[in-house]
Amino acid sequence: MQGNLPPEAQEKLEELQDLQETAQKVAAQKEQAESTLNESKTALDALDEIDEDTTMYREVGELLVETDYDGAHEELSDKVDSLEIRVEQLGKQEERVEQQFESLQEELQQMLQGGAGGGPMGPGGAGA
Repeated sequence: MQGNLPPEAQEKLEELQDLQETAQKVAAQKEQAESTLNESKTALDALDEIDEDTTMYREVGELLVETDYDGAHEELSDKVDSLEIRVEQLGKQEERVEQQFESLQEELQQMLQGGAGGGPMGPGGAGA
């Protein structure tokens, strides 16, 4: 079917496919960031329940390194803050990509409807 499309419509269709791929990547990144954020919040909540004198360790690559309560709390708090910002940014990016996708989809539909009517009168066609 794509072989029958005019070049402009083919280009819009390729842009739509690229946007769909971008939307999937952004959604996956957002999901991963939300998951990490939830884990970090859970760890921070658990840390609040622990006695400050308890010996603690943090993961550094493949190693566990002893850390103190204040250091662990500060590190987790910073991680939660930055992840909240990341999730918010990804949410906004996701919305922008969705809007671009919908706009491009409308353009393509108008282009195809206009082409079926015999002229480039897409915006004045049936969905206007």
